[in-house]
Amino acid sequence: MISSRGGKKMWCVGAIGADYIARMEEVLATYEQPLRADEPVVCLDERPVQLTAETRPPIPARPGKPARYDYEYQRHGTANLFCAVEPKAGWHLVRATPNRTGAAFAKVIRAVVDHYPRANTIHLVMDNLNTHTRTSLTSTYGEELGGHLWDRLSVHYTPKHASWLNQAEIAIGLLVRECIGRRRLPTLSVLRRETAAWKRRANRQRRTIQWRFTRRKARKLFSYRRR
Repeated sequence: MISSRGGKKMWCVGAIGADYIARMEEVLATYEQPLRADEPVVCLDERPVQLTAETRPPIPARPGKPARYDYEYQRHGTANLFCAVEPKAGWHLVRATPNRTGAAFAKVIRAVVDHYPRANTIHLVMDNLNTHTRTSLTSTYGEELGGHLWDRLSVHYTPKHASWLNQAEIAIGLLVRECIGRRRLPTLSVLRRETAAWKRRANRQRRTIQWRFTRRKARKLFSYRRR
């Protein structure tokens, strides 16, 4: 990920060791594949969301004056957002869940697999969170169905501390900024309604992600040679 301080750009990455390089190269090679219906490349990410409610009704906008909101709010717990995206096709899947358990992850994976019934394999890029495993699917759906769903995937884990390599982070960042922003969403049902509307717009517009960081650029930036 790139951050900026004092006008300077910095890459926020983990230690560049052999395992980091190997995983980064694998993910970048996956991104370089052409768009193929039989081998779609899908990225998955998740993010916690604070549910909050107004303590006083907002004052609506009037000519020459913006809407005003009270700085105080009520906390209504947290929820979780899953976001899957096929960057080159512009397909998005968004699921707001009460938590990020293995069962919640399994249900998202099933929805992804169901979207590609004719694919030979689905290339899935995600981080190595402890729930992002085959066990989550078999524990939720049983060995036969859970194993079948997992076997439909070719999983590519990003290196540790390398969330910037996951294009779903871009998609979920847009989702949070455009759909939630500074709004206060008090319940999971409201969050689901609003994020579902964003997903429909994104899919209708086929919003793609133009990823330009390649293996060649990685080797130049991090000064290593791949044998």
